[in-house]
Amino acid sequence: MARNVGVSSRKHPKQGRSNDLVAAVLDAAVQVLTTEGERRFTTARVAGRAGVSVGSLYQYFPNKAAILFRLQADEWRRTVALLTSIMKDEAQPPLVRLRRLVHAFILSECEEAAVRRALADAAPLYRDAPEAIEAKAGSERLFRDFLAEILPHASEEQRHLSGDLIKRTLSDVGASFSETPREPAEINAYAEAMADMLCGYLERLHGAL
Repeated sequence: MARNVGVSSRKHPKQGRSNDLVAAVLDAAVQVLTTEGERRFTTARVAGRAGVSVGSLYQYFPNKAAILFRLQADEWRRTVALLTSIMKDEAQPPLVRLRRLVHAFILSECEEAAVRRALADAAPLYRDAPEAIEAKAGSERLFRDFLAEILPHASEEQRHLSGDLIKRTLSDVGASFSETPREPAEINAYAEAMADMLCGYLERLHGAL
């Protein structure tokens, strides 16, 4: 399904004042999503929270879908940057990197749960967007390179299966766990247990090859 052109930004800010306006709109959008949810998310509420006119907002975002898409695109970029910074850190052993990744991912899921749920509800608007495809490809490359490092004797099929299992576990379990507000100690304990499970899985797989 092609992406609806309405989710694209109307124009890109080129001056400091314009950048500030867009930043204020995006911050306000997060606040509205967090406090009121996606169903009550409107451009009027976002503009009001940002302290700008709806007309000013429309200069950059033609509708609420465009705001949601921008938030999601920014989230994709942050996620790929997080994966890259951890998984490419060759100063750390691979399993240490995986453990760090699990902790960072679960913490992020819990801190941004409300916004993530709203963006997930709006996903059909932009799931086939080039930005989505690029983010997915970037994530897959990182996992492919990581698993080639930790499982050098595994077949491509085995690495693909392992990568898919790790990504699905992080995504699905992280989303489920973050549905309930969590205390820091609870988040840390849960992430540590998940890291133990995934690291143990890769260690056993490595030993069997």
